[in-house]
Amino acid sequence: MPANDMVFNRDIVIVGQQPWDTGIGSNCKNLALEFSKHNRVLYVNSALDRITVLKHKAENWVQKRLAVVKGRENGIVFIKDNLWNLYPSYVVESINKIKIRPLFNNLNKRNNRLFAQSIKRAMDELGFKDIILFNDNDIFRSFYLKELLKPALSIYYSRDFMLAVDYWKFHGEKLEPELMAKSDICVANSTYLANYCKQYNPRSYYVGQGCDLEMFSNPQIQSIPGDMTDLPHPVIGYAGALQSIRLDIALLEYLALQKPQWSIVLVGPEDEVFKASKLHEIKNIHFLGHKRPEDLPVYINAFDVCLNPQLVNQVTIGNYPRKIDEYLAMGKPVVATATETMSIFAGNTYLAQNKEQYIEYITKALAEDNDTLRAERRNFASTHTWENNAKEIYKAINLV
Repeated sequence: MPANDMVFNRDIVIVGQQPWDTGIGSNCKNLALEFSKHNRVLYVNSALDRITVLKHKAENWVQKRLAVVKGRENGIVFIKDNLWNLYPSYVVESINKIKIRPLFNNLNKRNNRLFAQSIKRAMDELGFKDIILFNDNDIFRSFYLKELLKPALSIYYSRDFMLAVDYWKFHGEKLEPELMAKSDICVANSTYLANYCKQYNPRSYYVGQGCDLEMFSNPQIQSIPGDMTDLPHPVIGYAGALQSIRLDIALLEYLALQKPQWSIVLVGPEDEVFKASKLHEIKNIHFLGHKRPEDLPVYINAFDVCLNPQLVNQVTIGNYPRKIDEYLAMGKPVVATATETMSIFAGNTYLAQNKEQYIEYITKALAEDNDTLRAERRNFASTHTWENNAKEIYKAINLV
């Protein structure tokens, strides 16, 4: 393995928004596990803030954090060889709604100092030195950590366009570019976000995305779900959260009305806009509801063509759609909205610029699907592993 593909025997501190005990998937947790194969890793949970304590004090996850803050429990938790999780030992102030920038900045510096003190104590206890600081999109609470922890190398990891979310927008429009600029390198999971980072830091790199594809890679799946057995083919399907901020409801309506012989199947929980939409009045659109993650491969396997009918907006344009890898890992033909991020899938998916092209490409996908194309899709998806994702990050590190 080339030397620039690896980083060995370093101490890596990861900060971000998602704690280790989150109930949802996390890029950074997967990367932490990958990094820990060859390095020591301290994964730091976000610090507990004052409003969260007031609103959720009775919940177990808050009680666990308060026990650490009050000194009743050790905040360092051993996960596995070379990997520890830190519960910070301070409560920080909830400051995001403060619009007076000098006041916000002063309180944010205080929050950062407390956060850094907690991390520094854990580093001393574990013997971490000359660390690599890996910041997973934590714009505010980790803004000053480069100055406070003095890492040998600081990395800003961009995997979502944070400024599209109101919570981050006001202060983030100023702070995120500054954080990118002062980081030693920036890495991003989409070409769009890599180019965004490059506006502020020329040492910005696209490093790809890892996915957990094992359960989507079983060629033996044959059964058809009970709630799909009576649906006429072809079945054109989408599996995932049905969120109006991300998905094009008008496009789905157009497809169903233009092609009444197609069964449009939507698998996943709906937001309120989807629930109130006219889609429920169209006979060949079938809402199958929320399914357990482990059941999704059986549903995807029953689709003739898979969809990702994205809207193009600030929330979606830089987003890496993991579902595309899941679809391709099952060998399925995929028709998706063309975006800069989706360009990496161009050789294995049909990328539509408009609603008319969706009709054209779905028709084409149905006509030309074959064993050779299915094998090519599976092979392409299989390259999107966490190991390969980590290697690309290591390459960026070794360029410094």
